[in-house]
Amino acid sequence: MSERRSVLRISTDNAPATAAGPGATMAAVAVSVREPDTVVAEEPLEIRVGRLGEPHLPLAVTMRTPGADLDLALGFLFTEGLIATHEDVVTAQLCAGTDEPNTYNVVDVTLGVHVPQPDTDLSRNFYTTSSCGVCGKASIDAVRTRSRFDISTDPITVLAGALASLPDRLRLAQRTFDRTGGLHAAGLFTAGGDLICVREDVGRHNAVDKVVGWALRAGGLPLAGHVLLVSGRASFELVQKASMAGVPVLAAVSAPSTLAVDLAEEFGLTLVGFLRGATMNVYARADRVGV
Repeated sequence: MSERRSVLRISTDNAPATAAGPGATMAAVAVSVREPDTVVAEEPLEIRVGRLGEPHLPLAVTMRTPGADLDLALGFLFTEGLIATHEDVVTAQLCAGTDEPNTYNVVDVTLGVHVPQPDTDLSRNFYTTSSCGVCGKASIDAVRTRSRFDISTDPITVLAGALASLPDRLRLAQRTFDRTGGLHAAGLFTAGGDLICVREDVGRHNAVDKVVGWALRAGGLPLAGHVLLVSGRASFELVQKASMAGVPVLAAVSAPSTLAVDLAEEFGLTLVGFLRGATMNVYARADRVGV
């Protein structure tokens, strides 16, 4: 989702100074014009949860790019360990909220009576920005959620050549990025490099949750034998989300963090960073990458 905004576009060119000869300098010439530009949308999304027949209370607020909001909400609940399967969800619907005019920035999720009621105490601080998925957590231990899937035993093997082709394939599928240049993306691929699902968002963690939520609703979890590619860096929360979804290989076009590498080694997840052109760094479980 994007919007058209008026901007002042300024360009500068270097031109020779009027005076020529030894010691002449370059004079900066600036040209400005006001014209429309396409800007990526960023709005808050409140996720409310409650078991069937019980009150629904706010659980989290995340800054996101509108679109695939139900997938985002369900993916968030799953990667946080609050639901285990799509059968844990009775209904999930986009609501108007209290804004005027209605912005539909609320997702209301009804859980089955068998699902433990999530802790909606404000002290949990489940507020997330578009740049970080775990900023509000009390400690790292609070997000070291154990996956239901043992990805360490996944027999997937991915050729380095196939991995090298993924960023270009993901880029071609980023329709909103073409207009705005301001979105991250997460793409789910087969081991052979076929793109199955792509989601865009201002936040990498939101894009991943949208992919996971899509897979949850389609009954496709765990995502064994697949590769998840993210634009930008590979952070701790992305490794955690990938492991929760049963993804054995996580690749990023930029650098990983130390915590991301540590968690990947702990879970047996193959972690690839700096996936650019024909080169890449494999930080964990390099045995899955064929050369």
